[in-house]
Amino acid sequence: MKEKNNRLEALRLIISSQQLGSQDELLNALQKEGFKLTQATLSRDLKQLKVAKAATMSGNYIYVLPNDTMYKRISTPSNIKEMMQVPGFVSINFSGNMGVIKTRPGYASAIAWNIDSSDIPAIIGTIAGDDTIFIVIKEGVKQQEVIEALNAVIPNMR
Repeated sequence: MKEKNNRLEALRLIISSQQLGSQDELLNALQKEGFKLTQATLSRDLKQLKVAKAATMSGNYIYVLPNDTMYKRISTPSNIKEMMQVPGFVSINFSGNMGVIKTRPGYASAIAWNIDSSDIPAIIGTIAGDDTIFIVIKEGVKQQEVIEALNAVIPNMR
């Protein structure tokens, strides 16, 4: 059981730190870490961890973990800007300390990830669907302040 727990932890860390889009890539990454397993075992592990695939801004699909703050992806500003070359943002609307960002289909998860990994102090957190992102804003923060902060993450935002 300890072997499985170690393997699942390694899998979480690999998914959270690399952009991998196939089980072969995941198997290779796990093998580099010293884990020997079959594709069937990997599939069961992915199911147990509730791993999904999400679209990146470039249109590729990568494995992502459920919204678990311990395993947030570590990003660099150059990667965010590169990913944001393809516009996915459509609109933003506010109601009180909540906001709704509309995106092109398949873009919400990637944009929400960029928002979360940017650690914008005015935003408490996000929840992403396929083409919609729900954001919770700290009490007392003005909408214009949120828009200005998001402009750094979503350059094509108007």
